[in-house]
Amino acid sequence: MSNKSMQALPIRFAKLMNVILIAIVFSYAWFNFYKGQMAGPFHFLGNWVLVFLFAVLYYSYVRMYDGFLVSISNISELVYSQVLAFLVSDAIIYVVMVILLRHVPNVLPLIGCALVQFIISVIWCLLVHKLYFKNVEAKNTVIVYDNEPDLEDVLSDYGLQGRFCVKKSIHIDEFNNDMNCIKDAQVVFLASIHSHERNQIIKFCVSNDIEVFILPRIGDVIMSGAKRVHMLHLPVMKLERYNPKFEFLLIKRLFDIIVSGVALIILSPVMLIVAVIIKLTDGGPIFYKQVRLTKNAREFNVLKFRSMRVDAEKDGVARLSTGAKDTRVTPIGRFIRKVRIDELPQLINIIKGDMSIVGPRPERPQIMEQYAEELPEFKLRLQAKAGLTGYAQVYGKYNTTPYNKLEMDLMYIANPSLLEDLKIMFATVKILFIPESTEGVSEGQATAMSNEKGR
Repeated sequence: MSNKSMQALPIRFAKLMNVILIAIVFSYAWFNFYKGQMAGPFHFLGNWVLVFLFAVLYYSYVRMYDGFLVSISNISELVYSQVLAFLVSDAIIYVVMVILLRHVPNVLPLIGCALVQFIISVIWCLLVHKLYFKNVEAKNTVIVYDNEPDLEDVLSDYGLQGRFCVKKSIHIDEFNNDMNCIKDAQVVFLASIHSHERNQIIKFCVSNDIEVFILPRIGDVIMSGAKRVHMLHLPVMKLERYNPKFEFLLIKRLFDIIVSGVALIILSPVMLIVAVIIKLTDGGPIFYKQVRLTKNAREFNVLKFRSMRVDAEKDGVARLSTGAKDTRVTPIGRFIRKVRIDELPQLINIIKGDMSIVGPRPERPQIMEQYAEELPEFKLRLQAKAGLTGYAQVYGKYNTTPYNKLEMDLMYIANPSLLEDLKIMFATVKILFIPESTEGVSEGQATAMSNEKGR
């Protein structure tokens, strides 16, 4: 077994203990409060199958929400992810219990269970985070960049200086294919490097057991969707425009209709309350229609709860919101934006077929043209139907640069799958209450694209 595997064993064991402890707390609630309410009780094994189901659910969600990424997450992020994971798991199992018990059981024992799980999660995150950084030294790191000169600051901003100790930051022109610059590194970051230079560095790093993290260019992201083809007795890779199989599109469409329809029914009381409050606030219209672009640049009217003043764009000029600093946003608008309630009417757009649940977020034609002036590849997002949520919304921020939004959307487009759609849907829950995910863009970002040109 390699040294890396040996070093990872204590953390792996700690992760296993986390799942076991969280599951034990649930099992206590099941055996002491719910088991006896069944009309036809399980045999011994049946009860533990339910506990095992909970453990599998929790493990799946905690991995999906990055609740075990001790190496790159701070304590609050770990706790938030784990709490979200066991709350979703508790909720799903509660629905299962309603079916098994044939009545709605008292939820208080499960709430008590969640409180204990929370305490365990906090203690676990504190101890494991301390254990990890006590035994793991920051790795000597070299950054080789082309268009990302501030990557060292970004690593620091995200609290990753405990894992990466940046020794050098070198522009690719200065690097000049001199591998001596990185021979003593344990980690190399390659930021937007062209393929020829990048491939030389990658081969050297792999040969010398150096970890490589790559911030890709658009071409690299597109290449990630290449399919291996057996022809000519040669290694061949095939690329084409977004063209999923008919079965995938059919299942995705049926899934969109069913999920959005059920969501509309369940959320209708919330939507009704919001509609009344908006109307009472200033007497203006409840909904706001705006022209957006979907697949193949087809225009449609996206439907949202109005969160700005009626005269927000009285001069007819399209402007991106600047978040908390935007004086056009109404008080109720700030709240519904913060928890994403303003997006709920788009469920109607999904049923109509203008949008999907998962896909690139629809842009306004004017904003799209502004981006495309400096970044023509931005229109590649229009290969797929626009979505209510998407890869860029889950893994980026509201003010992520247009270039990086494009890369994220192309990552999704390059590898379409129902499993990826499900992962993005469940991961969306994680960002609903994270303030930075609903931030506005800085003034002028729509036109400040010169540093993206040529990438």
